[in-house]
Amino acid sequence: MVSRFSRRLFLFHLLGLTFASCQQRRKFEGPLTIGVINYGGGEQIINQYAKFNNYLGEKTSSYIQLEPAFNENKAVERLQARAWSLVFAPPGLAAISIARYQYIPLFPLVGISNLRSIFVVRKDSSISELKQLQNQTLALGQLGSATGYYFPLYNLYGTILSEILFAPTPKAGLELVAQGKASACAVSEADLSIYAPQLRGTEFRVLFKDPHYVPLGVVLIGPNVERNRQEFIRKVMSDLPSGLAQEVGYVPNGQVPDYKYMISVVDRVSSIASNLQTKPVRLF
Repeated sequence: MVSRFSRRLFLFHLLGLTFASCQQRRKFEGPLTIGVINYGGGEQIINQYAKFNNYLGEKTSSYIQLEPAFNENKAVERLQARAWSLVFAPPGLAAISIARYQYIPLFPLVGISNLRSIFVVRKDSSISELKQLQNQTLALGQLGSATGYYFPLYNLYGTILSEILFAPTPKAGLELVAQGKASACAVSEADLSIYAPQLRGTEFRVLFKDPHYVPLGVVLIGPNVERNRQEFIRKVMSDLPSGLAQEVGYVPNGQVPDYKYMISVVDRVSSIASNLQTKPVRLF
């Protein structure tokens, strides 16, 4: 009798574990891959996102994978492949994600609200007007950069350049100007203030400042994330403790910026993208 009773308890316990295991498997919603830009390529970004990833993974029952891209060009490749579930996207990358790849903006990133794109030359350059860049060599940022790629090409529409050199980072663009390999480069005002002091021996001058402010970057969610899961992730991220949100750089209750003008710039520039590798470069 005791043996029969114990066997029943054992079978009941075994069935209970199997049921619990099935419940756990049902709760697991699959992996979420987070895409970010990491110019320096250092490991600091892993620590920066560690607490956020743990929180998001626990609340959504997901395995979280952080996938940094070293520049916008690599990021566009991942977006085109729909490989990123969530993206912490700077403005240019955000615009192309929304316009081309059906990513949905969730929250604004912490950033400079009055950011502008500028053209920079050496202080001793004879170039004093934007139209004098005709037939010159220009250093631009990577595809996806608002201040280094989209806005400058939009402003130069109709121009013929001798050559375009694509710099992997804003600092690299300034270095090309400092070394005399490019007559001018396109960066943001913030980039100039950060990197110019690091290039000792070279003084720079702002040749042209775009009158339009660049919208803040945004957190985006991918089209391959199921709709109900999108809404649940949005809620989890809205309720995130403010300290964790600040660590990864977004505003949980902030208003998503208007991207209409930015997307129109992306569309215009995309129409001449096939000409950018030719010499001379005809921007029309």
